[in-house]
Amino acid sequence: MGDPRDSTTVVDPNLRVKGIDGLRVVDASVMPIIPSGNTNIPTIMIAEKASDIIKGSIHCQN
Repeated sequence: MGDPRDSTTVVDPNLRVKGIDGLRVVDASVMPIIPSGNTNIPTIMIAEKASDIIKGSIHCQN
């Protein structure tokens, strides 16, 4: 995960896979630096953030 202009990253800060429409990656593989401790809580935090991003991008018509 990183800057969308960086050619070495696969996903942008909104967890969207570059070059593929409609695909997001929401797991520990998006961490640019793996923590030295247990990865369970950081992975849950990524999932929570992804949930917020996805909910914010949905536009329902009334």
